[in-house]
Amino acid sequence: MREKLITISKFVSLVLRHRPDKIGLKIDHNGWADVSELIEKSRKLCDFNLSELQEVVAENEKKRFMFNNDKTLIRASQGHSIDVDLQLKPAIPPDVLYHGTSRRFLTPILKEGLKKMNRNHVHLSSNVETAISVGSRHDRRYTGVIILVIDVKGMLRAGHVFYRSDNGVWLTDNVPAEYLKLKKE
Repeated sequence: MREKLITISKFVSLVLRHRPDKIGLKIDHNGWADVSELIEKSRKLCDFNLSELQEVVAENEKKRFMFNNDKTLIRASQGHSIDVDLQLKPAIPPDVLYHGTSRRFLTPILKEGLKKMNRNHVHLSSNVETAISVGSRHDRRYTGVIILVIDVKGMLRAGHVFYRSDNGVWLTDNVPAEYLKLKKE
C-alpha cells in the first residue's frame, strides 16, 4: 500500500475502533459509521476521498474494515475498545489456535492467562504466520516473539465461547492460563 493509504488505514482504524470522539463521528450500536460523515469529519486530521477509502478497504491484507452492501456505511471488522455489538454468532474454531506476543509479556500471561485488556475480546489466529505478525507488533524492543498455543478443545469443554470476525480473526473473552502452552520450535 502506498504511504498515504497506510496513513489513512491507521487513522480510520483509530477512529472506528477506539476514538470516534476524536473527530465527532457517530458510530451506531453495531459499529457502523456513515462513510460521508467519516470523510468529511476526518478532513482536518487526515484528508482522504471516497476512492482512497475504498482502496484502503479493498487492499488491506488483514481486511480490517468492511462496507455495507451499498458502501454508505463502514465499520472495523474487530479490535474495538469502544462498546459495539458486531452481531457475531458463536462458532466452533479449529482444534488449535495461536496467539503471538512479546517475550516481555510472557510471565504475566502464563500466570494470569490472556485477557482482553482494553479491547472487547482476546484475538486469536488460526495459523502461526498470522500470530507471528501480530506478536511482532508488540515486540518493538525485539526481545523475541513468542507463540502461544491455545487448547481450544479444553476451553470448549469448559464452556468458553468463540466467535469468528468477518475478517477471520478468532475472538473470545479470555484464555485462562491452563489452556496455554508455548509453541515448540
